Amino acid sequence: MGYICVHGHFYQPPRENPWLEAIEQQDSAYPYHDWNERVTAECYAPNSASRILDDQVRIVNIVNNYGCVSYDFGPTLISWLEAHSPRVYQAILAADRVSREQFSGHGSAISQAYNHMIMPLANSRDKKTQVIWGIRDFEHRFGRKPEGMWLPETAVDLETLDLLAQHGINFTVLAPHQAKRVRKIGGRNWRDVSGQQVDPTMVYRLRLASRRTINIFFYDGPISRGVAFERLLDNGERFAQRLLGAFNEDRTWPELVHVATDGETYGHHHPKGEMALTYALEYIRNNQLADLTNYGEYLERHPPTHEVEIFENSSWSCVHGIERWRSDCGCNAGHAGWNQAWRGPLRNALDWLRDTLAPRFEAKAREFLKDPWAARDDYILAMLDRSPEKRAEFLARHAVRELSEAESVTVFELMELQRHLMLMYTSCGWFFDELSGLETVQVIQYACRAVQLSQEVLGDQVEEGFLQKLAEAKSNVPEHQDGACIYRKFARPAAVDLEKLAAHYAITSLFKPYGEHAGIYCYSVDLIDNRSMEAGQMRLALGRARFTSEITRESQEIVFAALHFGDHNLHCGTQLFRSEETYQKLVEEMTAAYSKADIPEALRVMDKELGSTYSLKSMFRDDQRAILKQILTSSLEEAEGAYRQIYEHHVPLANFLRDLGIPLPKAIRTAAEFALNSRLRRAFASEDMDVEQIRKLLQEARSGGIALDSTTLEYTLRITIERLFERFAAGPGDRVLLQRLESLVEMARSLPFEVVLWTPQNAWSDVRRTGFAEFSRREQEGDAEARAWMQDFLALGEKLKVHIPEDAAVLAHTG
Repeated sequence: MGYICVHGHFYQPPRENPWLEAIEQQDSAYPYHDWNERVTAECYAPNSASRILDDQVRIVNIVNNYGCVSYDFGPTLISWLEAHSPRVYQAILAADRVSREQFSGHGSAISQAYNHMIMPLANSRDKKTQVIWGIRDFEHRFGRKPEGMWLPETAVDLETLDLLAQHGINFTVLAPHQAKRVRKIGGRNWRDVSGQQVDPTMVYRLRLASRRTINIFFYDGPISRGVAFERLLDNGERFAQRLLGAFNEDRTWPELVHVATDGETYGHHHPKGEMALTYALEYIRNNQLADLTNYGEYLERHPPTHEVEIFENSSWSCVHGIERWRSDCGCNAGHAGWNQAWRGPLRNALDWLRDTLAPRFEAKAREFLKDPWAARDDYILAMLDRSPEKRAEFLARHAVRELSEAESVTVFELMELQRHLMLMYTSCGWFFDELSGLETVQVIQYACRAVQLSQEVLGDQVEEGFLQKLAEAKSNVPEHQDGACIYRKFARPAAVDLEKLAAHYAITSLFKPYGEHAGIYCYSVDLIDNRSMEAGQMRLALGRARFTSEITRESQEIVFAALHFGDHNLHCGTQLFRSEETYQKLVEEMTAAYSKADIPEALRVMDKELGSTYSLKSMFRDDQRAILKQILTSSLEEAEGAYRQIYEHHVPLANFLRDLGIPLPKAIRTAAEFALNSRLRRAFASEDMDVEQIRKLLQEARSGGIALDSTTLEYTLRITIERLFERFAAGPGDRVLLQRLESLVEMARSLPFEVVLWTPQNAWSDVRRTGFAEFSRREQEGDAEARAWMQDFLALGEKLKVHIPEDAAVLAHTG
């Protein structure tokens, strides 16, 4: 039999605010908080527990796809998964351990260059650091050295390949059109294979000028395109047959049919694509039609017999080589009438910033570090674990002497400067059509963070020169003008310093209490003094605290005052702590003005004594939204009451119009939609939801032809049901909750929109594996309560569309 391998390149553009190290709310990802969360729900999670269904669309098995395929995860993405989706993260790591057992000791996970930089366009220093960081990140997570490394966009040059080989990487994967010519190892005559003529069913060796070698797999182009763009995932068996059809009996070597696409193809780009993948691989394995393998196992069993030369400066997603990331080559996402002439000037501006700061960084860093660039290469270990112990170990390895606390802060600021000077080259910044797009703004924000750090630690004033370069990149959107304008509109306002952090803390403390110690994103706050006052709608927060960056350990004691005088009217001021005397003077003057409800005087004192002023507009987005939601609550309740009154008052008229076949007037329809959707949303959000009341509301909407906000309602109900299932999984013996879940799932199945029950199905399966055998044993011993539990549990499984065998006792002995 031949071999089959499916590779998934899993990656998302970094979306974290560079100052907060967290993703703020992204409205375009609704109903999810952000795009990472959405793609996780649609792809990364489903692939960790993919379904195999029977002919009645019932679940017969749940499979971790990651254990069956080859895969790489971008370090910036997998670090997000570790923090925000730990179960998926652990499933990814577990799959690699399982794959080592299945594939002769070779794990299916391979590494990736750190932050998806186009390697041929990087300078030699950045290439080296990207490789080292990618390897170290992999080792930290998977507990072993990586055999392979995925190159971002498969963009390749010989210097990058030599770096991979130098650091122990055994292979990489490229597109077939990147192969130039091949010959048998030891042979003399080269054969031209340009134009995708390379045979992808074997591995090739590439000899480097350094006399090192690296192995290269060229994936099957036509099948990979079919998976990514031609709906091959619509049918799992058709996918399997397409893979099997690539074998050719005329070949005399052990053939490897392998495909490579973005991992997000399986579920995000193609809904339920992960199930097609699962079915295809199960079909091949169960029918013994080919051996499933990964690249490491195949390479060990069948070393290369041919060598290859490649086209340098080529990639898988630009037919012009690597021009998509530096010129208006014609490759784009298809927005008519736009050009991408901004790509070159943007890269030139970033190159100027990097090269201008490099010698200044090195000179400053040599005051504290033996070798600044070696320290940068090693900084990944301090990034992966920012504990005091790891920071101390980093300094012990690299510092020229024992450093003071202030000098240590300078060192970590220098390291962060270099980190952001690399993050700003993330490939997505050039991939799409417009300079003001989310991905491009993100890389400009990374550059802005680097500018800020350079000003703080080097004293450099490089911003003006950088903006002059950025201004040469012209936007397609008239109001955004150019890169300099975009920097001023979207990057500079996002910048955070400790005083702005203090303002955020002060304002939020008016709406939610903080303890003596608090965490705000990547900062910690230690409260020193706090004077909170409230009178009617007016609230005052006044105090001082120490604010510390958990990234650089920069720390300052800051005085703050925030005054809320109703609705969105809010004023805040901050100032570095100067002395106890000036602080007490502020406290006395503010307290006196506030006690007399003299708002003008309070504002005057704040403006005079506190140098920096802020408002609700200055807040970080998520807390800003939460506070606005609080402020708007009464207004929304008032509006909802008015809409409900309008609707209920006109119900008889609406029924009469419906009987006549006359559409409802827009005003009445709008009132009805708002009122009914609001009531349903509140009902779905409650764990004690009244199923009968919900059915009546749904019938009311159906009979009135009222449109439901299915996206919001589905997500709200899904989250509530998932919360209850988590409680059930933690304590499955609760029969009342079990029966409640059965009722809710039955109701969810009856709705006019599909409710995603993926997590409840997983929870049910977990309980079946961990708790069912005990209840089955008790039932066999005559325990009536256990028998009743089993009946309820199996009934719940049926409603969740899980296949229940006729002999339910079988479930007690199956995983």
